[in-house]
Amino acid sequence: MQRLRDMIRLNYGQKIFLIATLPFVLAAVVISVLVTLQSRQLAEREIQQLEAQLIAAKRAELRNYLSIARGAVINTYGRAAPDDEAAKELVTQTLSALLYGQDGYFFVYDYDGNNLVSPRQTDLIGANWSGMTDPQGIPITDELIRLARTGAGYHSYDWPKPSTGEVARMISYVIGLQDWRWVVGTGVFVDDVKATVAASREQVETRIQRTFLYIGAITLTALLLVFTSGLFINIRERRLADAKLKKLTQRVFDAQEEERGRVARELHDGISQILVGVRYALDAAKRRLAMGDARAGDNLDRGIEHLSGAIQEVRRISRDLRPGALDDLGVGPAIKALAQDFGDRTGIAVEFETVVFRNRLDDEAKIAMYRVAQEALTNIERHARASTVVIGVRGHKKGATLRIADDGCGIDHAPSGTPGAGLGLRNMQERIEQLDGTLRILSSKSGTVIEASVPLTHMLTPQDPTAPETKASA
Repeated sequence: MQRLRDMIRLNYGQKIFLIATLPFVLAAVVISVLVTLQSRQLAEREIQQLEAQLIAAKRAELRNYLSIARGAVINTYGRAAPDDEAAKELVTQTLSALLYGQDGYFFVYDYDGNNLVSPRQTDLIGANWSGMTDPQGIPITDELIRLARTGAGYHSYDWPKPSTGEVARMISYVIGLQDWRWVVGTGVFVDDVKATVAASREQVETRIQRTFLYIGAITLTALLLVFTSGLFINIRERRLADAKLKKLTQRVFDAQEEERGRVARELHDGISQILVGVRYALDAAKRRLAMGDARAGDNLDRGIEHLSGAIQEVRRISRDLRPGALDDLGVGPAIKALAQDFGDRTGIAVEFETVVFRNRLDDEAKIAMYRVAQEALTNIERHARASTVVIGVRGHKKGATLRIADDGCGIDHAPSGTPGAGLGLRNMQERIEQLDGTLRILSSKSGTVIEASVPLTHMLTPQDPTAPETKASA
């Protein structure tokens, strides 16, 4: 199971691709279904209208055929009496001779169900077909007689085609010769209508399938475009990320080399020179002691003084690299000591304000806040030409905030051309962003304000009141 989870685990790019494509695919599927349903409904309505029009045309054709037959026998029927057998014989002969098309003919039944005329199916003549039904159970003769008794009407049923013997749907139209109690009618087969309707439905299905394929092709093309674009963007972003990583790595190396150079200069120009002075003082004292010179003590005092200076210099360098107060007392006292040293060294007036923390900052936040203050003071010393600096450190319900304000010339008006200009601000920004915090820099001709905030997640929980008291390390 774990192996399966590892196999289906997606990377960031794949997740983005799925997020971008799944809604698109779902929308395409829904659109395809809706288009298919609406197309079928519309096509079905059109097909039903077409079928109704064709059937109406067939019925109109039947009425015309029967009008022709009526016109052919009306004179004989009109002058004959109800029992005029000669007239009846003449009418049956006339109707038997009226054939049209391949399967068209006229038929005659009396009201008792006896077939009198059926020129294309002579086996029906002379027999009584009352109660006759088609293969579907639809009554034929009885319904035709009922319609004729009412005057006229249409009836649809299955009937074998004279030309082929195959059973097909037939529409008949009958009229009644009431004096003779006859049913005279004719019919046409509508299998051609059914074939036309079936062909129309097949064309509709073909069009729907083609439309579905078009939608699928468009969707696939769009997915390929999204995938290609995403792949291109991913490759481009990866290249940019690699370039930024290389720059960042180079900046780290440069910063390391710069720090190493600074420490080396501090050791060479400070401690090394002091230690050389100590050595010369001790050598002079040794020579004067060997000669019994009373001034040997002055050389020893001078050497001790130089050695004290070396100790102070080592402490200063150590404090710059990692102040002990940051771990022992917390970020507030450490920044306060940094501010006092800055004011003593530069002569710039420094005001320090702080509020006692209810919670304590974790190590990452303390180091970040201290380095931001250190970098900001360094920039003020080098570029701001300020006379006053105000530093504030406070904790609040959202986290902790460090605020440093000066009355210098501002960042935009600082002297340009300094090697590594802007690197300090980027370092501050990156340190705070790594803690999910915010860094705001407001600068104008009247001064600069730097405000760094870290979220509450970097505040340690309050100590247990019943626990032994320890020094605050906020």
